[in-house]
Amino acid sequence: MTAVQGSVAIQAVQLSKFYGNFAAIQDVSFEVPRGQVAAFLGPNGAGKSTTLKILTGFLQATKGSAKIAGLDVATDRIEAASKIGYLPENGPLYPQMTPLELLRFFGEARGLAPERLSSRIDAVVEQCNLQAVLEKAIHKLSKGYRQRVGMAQALLHEPDILIMDEPTAGLDPNQIREVRSLIRDLSASKTVLISTHILQEVEAVADHVVIIHEGRIVFDGTPGEMADGSGLEAAFHRLTQGSSAQSAEAEPASAAQAEPGGDAADAEAGAQGGVQ
Repeated sequence: MTAVQGSVAIQAVQLSKFYGNFAAIQDVSFEVPRGQVAAFLGPNGAGKSTTLKILTGFLQATKGSAKIAGLDVATDRIEAASKIGYLPENGPLYPQMTPLELLRFFGEARGLAPERLSSRIDAVVEQCNLQAVLEKAIHKLSKGYRQRVGMAQALLHEPDILIMDEPTAGLDPNQIREVRSLIRDLSASKTVLISTHILQEVEAVADHVVIIHEGRIVFDGTPGEMADGSGLEAAFHRLTQGSSAQSAEAEPASAAQAEPGGDAADAEAGAQGGVQ
């Protein structure tokens, strides 16, 4: 936990996102104090990615507000973005670049001075263990290495807050172990919010749990409070059982058309990344 723990790093206040009559998320509110690792849990299509894209300024909320380190992402997006390292589920990677070329490109896009950029590239390469693939084209790398490259770009500008969408999705058990170890190491100096539907992620890294189901928050508390003597799996099932899939399925096409390139995938999933 950091010395400034107690102040709020991430705040969602009554966030809603509508695509026509379809609510991808509705009245979503929660806070993550500085120095915590928070797991944002929910079934596939629950609204996790939509919420994260609003928190990072990638997507505009229909109503409500999102704040990063006290900054409103709707009105202070650039300054808020400087505080965030964001790793989308499908990371912002250019497959023909090498990791070194990509890190230089992102660093220059963020306005890092050449001397600082060089030292930061050295730091994140070591932190994410990229030495062996630094000069290889990204499209030739394994999923695990691509995820490490995505993590490196998120850390490049030394953000106070990390927001990661399904950071272990598609990784093998050894790669998952490595990513979780890195998250634990990072939590010593940063606030971390990870979205996932994998309960082992909560047990491995989380201090705080927020659960979203069908676009609404259904739990906000500690892992122990969530388990409540019955275990995390039973608690998750209890909190997310039941579905209004029939009503949700009515809107996928209009939702996808309403925000091309924005969050259509989330709308479609509920109805069944780049430089910040």
